[in-house]
Amino acid sequence: MKSVTSLSAIVLLALTLVMAGCATVGQDFATHNVDQIEIGDTTRADIQEMFGEPWRTGIEDGKRTWTYGKYRWSAFGDAETTDLVVRFNEDGTVSSYVYNTTE
Repeated sequence: MKSVTSLSAIVLLALTLVMAGCATVGQDFATHNVDQIEIGDTTRADIQEMFGEPWRTGIEDGKRTWTYGKYRWSAFGDAETTDLVVRFNEDGTVSSYVYNTTE
């Protein structure tokens, strides 16, 4: 009985270490639409239709900014990150955007 308890403790410890070694933040989004963004022409409504609700919103240099991203870190392997940051003009069209991925 003691060996079963010891084995259970070892398995629990191993699972805890594996879970502690990984972290994911953000949400998946449709990256195949990025090449359809046109500066000065694509609107906020278009971006929302293509990518859904942004993961994060804010203001940068006076411009409304939407961020789509998924960030996964692991103590046991390479990080996997994908993000799209879209900045909008006052008229609601895309001012600029940056897309980055490690995949």
